[in-house]
Amino acid sequence: MHVSVVGSGYIGTTIAAWFAELGHTVTNVDIDEDVVDAINAGEAPIHEPGLDELIGDHGGDTLVATTDYADVRDTDVTFLALPTPSEADGGIDLAAMKAGAESLGEAIAEKDDEHLVVVKSTVIPGTTEDVVTPIVEDAAGKTAGEAFHVAMNPEFLREGFALGDFRDPDKIVYGAESDAARDTLDRVYDPLVEAADGDPAIVETGIKEAEMIKYANNAFLATKISLINEIGNVCKEYGVDAYEVADAIALDHRIDEHFLRSGVGWGGSCFPKDMNAIRHAARDRDYDPVLLDAAVAVNDRQPERMLDLLGDHADVEGKRVAVLGLAFKPGTDDIRYTRAIPIIEGLQDRGADVVGYDPVATENMREKFPDIEYADSAADALADAHAAMVVTDWDEFAALNTEFDAMADPVVIDGRRVIERRDGLTYEGLTW
Repeated sequence: MHVSVVGSGYIGTTIAAWFAELGHTVTNVDIDEDVVDAINAGEAPIHEPGLDELIGDHGGDTLVATTDYADVRDTDVTFLALPTPSEADGGIDLAAMKAGAESLGEAIAEKDDEHLVVVKSTVIPGTTEDVVTPIVEDAAGKTAGEAFHVAMNPEFLREGFALGDFRDPDKIVYGAESDAARDTLDRVYDPLVEAADGDPAIVETGIKEAEMIKYANNAFLATKISLINEIGNVCKEYGVDAYEVADAIALDHRIDEHFLRSGVGWGGSCFPKDMNAIRHAARDRDYDPVLLDAAVAVNDRQPERMLDLLGDHADVEGKRVAVLGLAFKPGTDDIRYTRAIPIIEGLQDRGADVVGYDPVATENMREKFPDIEYADSAADALADAHAAMVVTDWDEFAALNTEFDAMADPVVIDGRRVIERRDGLTYEGLTW
C-alpha cells in the first residue's frame, strides 16, 4: 500500500519507518524542513534505539519526507500523528491536529478515489468524530463515509522500546464505523501480524472506544506505578525493602511483575499529559476522578521525598551536587516531565551548585536549565561533588564504582535502585 503519515515527531517517525520496513511505500509529511531533509538523507530526527538503522535503510527510498500535503493524494491512507500537548488547565491542545486536518482535507479535495483518514494521536473521546472529521469534510468539500472514511488507531509505544513494541504488539486497536475503514487497516497491518513474534489481538471497536482505550491503558499503568511507589514509601518508613515485597506480590498472576519498580516516579510525553487530559475530561462531565488525582499526587511528591532524604545527610547550600540522569527514562533524550526537573529546581532552591549528566539528553536539558553545569561523563559529574542524586536508571550508572571515591562527600540518594551499596558510601534508596 501507499501510506502517508502526517507528523514526524516521536510517533510519526517511528510508525513511518516501520510501515516502510513492512513493505509499504510511505510519504511522511512535516512542516519542519530540517526534519524532512534528515529523513530523506536516511537520518533519524529523534533519538530512539534502532531507529537510525531503520530510517537509514528506507529514508529517501520507500520512505520519503515532504512538506507538501498535496503528496497525500497519491496515498491510500493517512495517519495523523500530530502533537496534542497539555493546556494550562490539563485539557489537550488540538491546534496542530486541527491545522493538519484542514491541510489534509484540502489535499484530498481533488482526490477521486476513496481515502482513509486515521487519527493516531491521543485524543479525548469524541475528538475524531466531532472535531477532526468536520474539519476534513469542510476543507475537502466531501462527506465522511462517502468520499473518505475515518478511523482511530491508538498507539502503545514506549519510548526507548518503540521499535520492539511496534514489531511485536500485544494488541492493535481499530476504532472504525465502516467495513471499508477496517479493511484498509487490515491491509496496512497484515504484514505486521504475519511477522510478529507473538499473536497480537486485533481489537475492532467504535471510534470513541478506541480513543478511550488509549487513556485507560496509560491511566492504569500510571496508577500502578504510583501505587507501588506509595507502598514503597510506607516500606521505607518501616525499614522494609520494597523491592523484596514487589518481587513476592508479582508472583500473583493477578498483579504481575511489570511496573512494580518503585522509585522517583513517571514522566515523559504520555503519562503526565494523558493523566491530565483524562482528569480534565472527567471534570468536564462533572465527575471527580479521585483515584487518578491521587496517582498524580503521589507521583508529584516523589522528587520532594528524594530531596528530603538528601537533607537528612547533607546541607547542600553552596555545595556541588551531581544529578545523574536527565532524560525521563533510559533509551531516550526526551526530558518532558522528567523527574530530574523538580530535582534540579529543588536543589537550586536549597542553594546547591548543580552539575548534570546524561548520556544523550544534555542538550535538551540545557535549553531548560542553561545556567547549571553539565558534565561530559558521570565520573566528571561526581568529581568533588558533596552529593549525588540518581534520577534515571541508565545501565552505565550501575557500573559506577571507584568514581564515587572522587566525591568530596560520598552521599548518594538513589531514586531508581541502580547504584550498589558499598563501604565508604552514604547510600539512601528512595523506597528501600
